[in-house]
Amino acid sequence: MSKAEGHEIESGKLQSPESSAALAANAFGWFLERPADLPPPPPIADLDWPAERLEIERQMRFPWNGGRHPWLDAAVETPSHIIGIESKRYEPFRDAKKVNLSPAYDRDVWGAYMRPFTAMCDRLRSGELAFTHLEAAQLVKHAFGLVTEGRRVQKAPVLLYLFAEPACRGPRTVSKNALARHREEIARFAAEVDGAEVRFAACSYREWLANWSGEARIHANSLLAHFQP
Repeated sequence: MSKAEGHEIESGKLQSPESSAALAANAFGWFLERPADLPPPPPIADLDWPAERLEIERQMRFPWNGGRHPWLDAAVETPSHIIGIESKRYEPFRDAKKVNLSPAYDRDVWGAYMRPFTAMCDRLRSGELAFTHLEAAQLVKHAFGLVTEGRRVQKAPVLLYLFAEPACRGPRTVSKNALARHREEIARFAAEVDGAEVRFAACSYREWLANWSGEARIHANSLLAHFQP
């Protein structure tokens, strides 16, 4: 993880009590030496599991040199799919969401099957689409990186948005209305990019952890107790 653009280790973010990176690292890290045991997240259970490879923090480079390239919190490979995971914990209920999509993304390199994402890029820039809780611009960048990586490794790309639904953030309660709005925004984003070369899917940590069994169930219970996602 020390190579990641977010500098999670050096910055101390990984030790932060609000760290989404720590949640992802602890959830996926348990399976690093046994990726075949990774429980499939419910919305992508139809893929060709079991997993063959698992990484914590993986860069998905754009099809050009220079500039900044996205890092996903985790990456999973099955025989025919590459799955990039974007993990969220408190971020949907904390930060103002900015749209920073440079003209570089307008290059004619994505292909016809990425038009739902290029259209999303345009509509976010223009303000036609706006999200309060969902970092849609970040997801667009991740999709562009994933489609490039998928073509490089010759596997179908999938972007999984894995999110926590905390009851509170410090002394402040996270309202049920805020949680519901977040889910509504996820559903709206999913509908807008449906049919793209990068498949978009989303589920909560609790929905995923509910499916863990055997030894992994003990670890799931520890994650629930410690991170309260």
